[in-house]
Amino acid sequence: MPRNTADATPAPLPRIPGTSLHRQLFLVLRDEISRGVYAQTGALPKEEAICERFGVSRITVRRALADLAALGLVERRHGLGTFVRAGTPAGRSSPSLGMIDSLRRAALETEVEVLEVAQAEPPPDIAALLQLAPGEHAVHALRLRSLQGEPVMLTDAWVPAALGKRVSAAALRKHALFEILMAQGVKFGRVVQEISAQAADPRCARWLRTEVGAPLLKLVRLLHDPAELPVQHLTVLLSPERSRILMDIPSEKINTLSAGQIVHDIGRQD
Repeated sequence: MPRNTADATPAPLPRIPGTSLHRQLFLVLRDEISRGVYAQTGALPKEEAICERFGVSRITVRRALADLAALGLVERRHGLGTFVRAGTPAGRSSPSLGMIDSLRRAALETEVEVLEVAQAEPPPDIAALLQLAPGEHAVHALRLRSLQGEPVMLTDAWVPAALGKRVSAAALRKHALFEILMAQGVKFGRVVQEISAQAADPRCARWLRTEVGAPLLKLVRLLHDPAELPVQHLTVLLSPERSRILMDIPSEKINTLSAGQIVHDIGRQD
């Protein structure tokens, strides 16, 4: 049975150049709050306990707690300590939808801002995956999805030009990309998915309202039709502060690649 993170063996925060200790502590505590670590009592450990756990000064702890309070995640009660504010989400639901249903739900629950739609030559790696000839163009659609005014997903899609004739900014404001493709007869078959991370560049940081260099979840999907022809390359960037990726793998798929595979690129020559 896993231990409560708050009760873990003390581990001093590393001195990372360019990242203040109070900021590191703030990120750790915010993550623990979001995962419901303190949900049972609502109380965060006392300042002395946090100092001992992370090997930091009381000034560092108070700055981190002040930042949490400024975000409305905690409240300081004089003489009692620091408590998670009522209404702060604790724990998260489990996955229950298939891919198309999850895409449909995302489209229904979020507001979309179309940032760019144009025909262009894809980057070489994407062109190869879409099986495009050298110099061949594809439809490029860049969109930002928000939930209750908070940006949650930056989606970067490429569709072969022959399939993207109906893809326009006006159409994407009314319908999700997969709906536009399905409406013209495209059927989805196999999906190859890769999950990794990348640092936010200035443009992504501005759109997702995060810090430059902040870690982002990166989900890449290559969607095929039933004939195994690639029909869409999709990259989704998410801030782990607001989003996560869930997978529900049936028992009969647990010993197949459907359950995922960890690939290490160290030493790879191909």
